[in-house]
Amino acid sequence: MDFSSLENWGYLAIAFFSFGGSFVIVAAAGVFSFMGKMDLYLALSIAILFNFLGDNFLFYLGRYHKEDIKPYFQKHKRKIALAILIMRKYGVWAIFIQKFIYGVKTIVPLSMALAKYDFKKFIIYNIFASMLFVAVIGVSSFYASETIISIFSFIKEKPWIAPIFLIIIILGFWKLINRALKKGL
Repeated sequence: MDFSSLENWGYLAIAFFSFGGSFVIVAAAGVFSFMGKMDLYLALSIAILFNFLGDNFLFYLGRYHKEDIKPYFQKHKRKIALAILIMRKYGVWAIFIQKFIYGVKTIVPLSMALAKYDFKKFIIYNIFASMLFVAVIGVSSFYASETIISIFSFIKEKPWIAPIFLIIIILGFWKLINRALKKGL
């Protein structure tokens, strides 16, 4: 394996960032696959595996290392409350939903572990949730790659648009999250 190529480092990046549940790296894998820089099936398989392992690791921490993660929970009481609401309202579907909600995807596996959810059931549902998450994000970005590439080309030509675009996206997500929190999901 040639470690001087971007493609090989890309697979390592997919593994590393998928362990943390990154949307962006899975979407980037779809775009790079479209451009012929990566193999789509290999990239998405790596993303599924490491996304699955990452959530199982969080569940393990919540179940067997509660004292070590308590300081983390002290700072994120609102996120924990949101995770508990999601678990109560959606049950097992919370495992699937949490993959798509930034800021909650770390808290839900930890909260489920602390709530004594069955580890074997979590593993089974988590593999399917990881497959769904990676398939939706990765395949969508693969098929939307022409549009994504044209947007980046446009931004490259007019770099002053990037900060404005980023601010609009951040404000939109902030407004959406605040609305969801006020409605109680």
